[in-house]
Amino acid sequence: MLKSSIGLPQIQVSLRGASAREISRDALLEKVSQEREHRNYARKAASASIFIQKVWRSYGETRKVAMKFQEEWESLVKYQAGILTGELISSSVLRPFIFFITRLSIRQRKILASELKCMQTCFGILLESINSTDSRKNICSLIVGTTEQRRTSMYQMRKLISLCSFILSECDTSLAGSQDIVVLTSLALRFVVVLTDLKSWKIVNDENIGDADAAVKNYVSFMGSCRSGLYASLRRYISRLDASFSANVKSIVHTDDKFFITASAITIAIRPFSLTTFNAADCIKFDVHSAAEQYCLYLLTIPWLTQRVPAVLLPALKHKSTLLPCLQLLLTSKDKIVRMMSDIDQFSMDCSLNAVPPIGWALANIIGLAAGSETDFMHSGALNQGLEYASYVHVVTILADNLLSWLHDAGWNEKGNLNLEGNDGAYEPPVSMQENKTICGSLKTSFIDLFRPVCQQWHLKKLLEKSKTYAYTDESKTKILPPNNLESLENLRLLDIAYFYSYMLRIFAAFNPMIGPLPILNMLSFTPGFLGNLWGVLESSIFLGNSHTIGDANYARSKVSGKKKGVDKKLKQASNDGVSKWANVLQKLTGKSQVEVDFSDPADDHQVDEDASDVWDVEPLRHGPRGISKDMSCLLHLFCATYSHLLLVLDDIEFYEKQVPFTLEQQQRIASMLNTLVYNGLSCSVGQQNASLMDSAIRCLHLIYERDCRHQFCPPALWLSPARRSRPPIAVAARTHEVVSANIRSEDAVVVHSTGSVITSMPHVFPFQERVQMFREFISMDKVSRRMAGEVAGPGSRSIEIVIRRGHVIEDGFQQLNSLGSRLKSSIHVSFVSECGLPEAGLDYGGLSKEFLTDISKAAFAPEYGLFSQTSTSDRHLIPNAAARFLENGIQMIEFLGRVVGKALYEGILLDYSFSHVFVQKLLGRYSFLDELSTLDPELYRNLMVNRNEFSGSALHIELIVGQELARYCYGKHYEGNVEDLCLDFTVTEESFGKRHVIELKPGGKDVCVTNANKMQYVHAMAFYKLNRQMLPFSNAFYRGLTDLISPSWLKLFNASEFNQLLSGGDHDIDVDDLKNNTRYTGGYSEGSRTVKLFWEVMNDFEPKERCMLLKFVTSCSRAPLLGFKYLQPAFTIHKVASDAPLWAAIGGSDVERLPSASTCYNTLKLPTYKRSSTLKAKLRYAINSNAGFELS
Repeated sequence: MLKSSIGLPQIQVSLRGASAREISRDALLEKVSQEREHRNYARKAASASIFIQKVWRSYGETRKVAMKFQEEWESLVKYQAGILTGELISSSVLRPFIFFITRLSIRQRKILASELKCMQTCFGILLESINSTDSRKNICSLIVGTTEQRRTSMYQMRKLISLCSFILSECDTSLAGSQDIVVLTSLALRFVVVLTDLKSWKIVNDENIGDADAAVKNYVSFMGSCRSGLYASLRRYISRLDASFSANVKSIVHTDDKFFITASAITIAIRPFSLTTFNAADCIKFDVHSAAEQYCLYLLTIPWLTQRVPAVLLPALKHKSTLLPCLQLLLTSKDKIVRMMSDIDQFSMDCSLNAVPPIGWALANIIGLAAGSETDFMHSGALNQGLEYASYVHVVTILADNLLSWLHDAGWNEKGNLNLEGNDGAYEPPVSMQENKTICGSLKTSFIDLFRPVCQQWHLKKLLEKSKTYAYTDESKTKILPPNNLESLENLRLLDIAYFYSYMLRIFAAFNPMIGPLPILNMLSFTPGFLGNLWGVLESSIFLGNSHTIGDANYARSKVSGKKKGVDKKLKQASNDGVSKWANVLQKLTGKSQVEVDFSDPADDHQVDEDASDVWDVEPLRHGPRGISKDMSCLLHLFCATYSHLLLVLDDIEFYEKQVPFTLEQQQRIASMLNTLVYNGLSCSVGQQNASLMDSAIRCLHLIYERDCRHQFCPPALWLSPARRSRPPIAVAARTHEVVSANIRSEDAVVVHSTGSVITSMPHVFPFQERVQMFREFISMDKVSRRMAGEVAGPGSRSIEIVIRRGHVIEDGFQQLNSLGSRLKSSIHVSFVSECGLPEAGLDYGGLSKEFLTDISKAAFAPEYGLFSQTSTSDRHLIPNAAARFLENGIQMIEFLGRVVGKALYEGILLDYSFSHVFVQKLLGRYSFLDELSTLDPELYRNLMVNRNEFSGSALHIELIVGQELARYCYGKHYEGNVEDLCLDFTVTEESFGKRHVIELKPGGKDVCVTNANKMQYVHAMAFYKLNRQMLPFSNAFYRGLTDLISPSWLKLFNASEFNQLLSGGDHDIDVDDLKNNTRYTGGYSEGSRTVKLFWEVMNDFEPKERCMLLKFVTSCSRAPLLGFKYLQPAFTIHKVASDAPLWAAIGGSDVERLPSASTCYNTLKLPTYKRSSTLKAKLRYAINSNAGFELS
């Protein structure tokens, strides 16, 4: 044994208790630390286990004792109910009752049947005791008794008040079998009502009335504190009541018990507000601060509060003694209250209610209580009597601001959609969000219905009257108050009203996605004087340099009247006094052409006077929204939103002739203000906080610019002035525009404001010539990209080969090209077949393609073909023929013509046609106004205007949504007789190919007669049909074809008249020098040839009309290219035609008899070698008036 042990390997053991090869010092420390933590955890677990056992044993023992007390209590009240005195009730009834109810029910947050019966018995005993006239039996005698009795009674009554609050929170009348809890709640609340009403005490006398009053106030004060839990319980109870979402339901039907409970609960809830009279001037001494805080947090945040509470009880909630302390508390402690509202637990309610935060419900309920609603039992349609309007407006503004901040933080934009930008498409809404999408949409709609009072005109007029009262005081004109000053909160200014409605517009846009803020805009637009007041403030602040002080509009206007003349003088110098009379407005009624007012120098239409431009570049707005105050931003937002809505319903007579609501000089100031603001806002980076301002400003600017495009009232320098010094190069602007346009994925996408946005949103700041260059640059860029993709080829293998019969140009072109779509951008190789059926000789190097496009457009747009007709005005513009829908392939043919026009624009080929302004507006996606009907059918326009009210022009797309609401604001001119005598109905009759088609203007229109009551609807329905419905299928088809080749973003660089210029060329005259400098000579001619010199002399002698006819004779288009003849493709060419006239024919004898001819496909004039100027002039005149070309030779 010893030998074997000696042979074993020796193990080295370290003094640290482990093998040195197995463990290191750090590992040992780590192991010791873990063992220590394990021992600590074991000690804590043991301690926690002991504590749990202790609590559980305590709970078990307490519950046993409570149940024993309950049995003894039940025996006591059963056998001694009739002989209970006040002292016995306090010691033997209330003391054990409070103990076992607290342990068995309150702490368990549940009322069992056995405890419910005990509570009913106890409150029955208490009510009987309080109503007793015997002081020995009346428990109230203890409340005013000895000090010890008072202390005990105070404790017991407070416990009972808390118990009553708990019972109220557990009362749910909607559950089956809830009659017992309803009876208990009725008894409990009746007890609290009697206990806190000194007049209900039967033992009060002169000796103890002071003590009794002090005790009642103490109880009431306790009810107003958070310790009672009254308001939280009342919130749970009211939230379970039914709410009416229909405006036709005047009240909610309540059973007697439910009504009594609700009435009692509201009674005790408002009693703390009656402790002291609220002193608005000294908020520090406000004794009911806690009650107001609880009221704001727990009652005002109840969803649909005013719809849940019986209408007859609403006056109690909206009384000034109740509502005013809450408003003042929200003003003085807004940050605290708003933070506490955000922390309110709403998960106990319907989860869909979380679509609106508590602060949103508080906002809606305050408006409903302060301004009334249609469901009110009394005082409907008026602001509360005695309400401090300034406090109301300021509180609504504070809550609205916080609600909008919540929407932004929650990822919702102000169009009511979830903002997903920045997520790279990886965001997927939660399943619950998808399931509740419909529910939340309905909830938002019903939520916004609570804001109906702010859409009423009486609401705004009340506020304006109050603001005028303050504005006319002497102090208001000289005293500027800081925003948070208490005195400023007590005064109502126009700026405060502007904040109020500016926030309301944004809230309606977010929660009412169907029609947005239209109800408010209708009211604001047609409230007399409101827009004028807003403009008075803006005009004085912006144009008179007072940009830091926002005062009252009336005071501002008094300042404007003194300083306005100097500004007016500058503006008149810039506008050349061209807007005094508007003859073209009257000419519309007769169907004659419209006379345009020319503000520019006739010698150079595109030269802008720099001094005049400075007048229109508004200095305070040169930094965009970032350079103005928050007050100014609010005023601008409200003004732009309201005025843009009004512009939709102002007709030209009101705008130009009557000049309401602003004079044309004021309109110019408004245009320059918006032009400068939008340009600088888009040029700089604009934050989300200014998005609403920019959207409304852009919309208003577009409407003013569109009106100026139809009937000019602003000088051209005004629109160009903001970008006069900072316009980027054409190539840079074009590329930036393309990048921005590519990033716009939908209408709701948020576009980063940049130079590209300037071109997208307000291209008019670039001169027309530069925009034409941008258009050509876009096409060049598109051709480069297609060439890189291998899609572009010249004449050859990749070009489109077509064969066209001379007598069937339209049919052959449609059959061979219509299905190509965007591939029509490729080169076209045309081979013509003569009417004899023989192929025509010649190769197509671009000339035959041009001839084909010219011929097919000439044939297809001819009125006799049936696809297009001409307007009845002197302009004879093209408009789709309503009968085209009944033609075979009529809609498809119009779509094909859109591609033909797109091909001409893409290749820079001019077509000598112009489309109606209304039709082009549809292609550009812009508005059609009622007055534009005069350009289509002057006679119908005159007849409608006879029956039309004075204040009723309308953007007809809105009429579908808010027709009746909008029409009721429109009053003025009337038909002299009874409209019913005309025997009209809501139909229109169209005749085509001998058949009559009756079309209803609205569903069931053939059965609706036109009366004086609905004639406004008839006028708008008829105009809407003519301007929209009738033309819509044709404009959509033409647009589809056009945009196959021309991007919609390219088209939006131009207005309607500019689009026609882009299509058919420039002015109705020719720059002879430009044509001469860009003319080629072939066949032996040169610039120095005698006949060539004679030709240019004759061209200078021609009248403008004759020069245009010559150009049409040679090129098939009477107008010059917009960028000059340098861009005419092919170039203008004069080809020599040899003749046998002798040289002495220049001084006498017979000259060349041959007529000049033209090859329009190559833009070539074949000119014989005339020797005399008179002969050349005569021959040219004969040729250009004969409407022929090749055959003249």
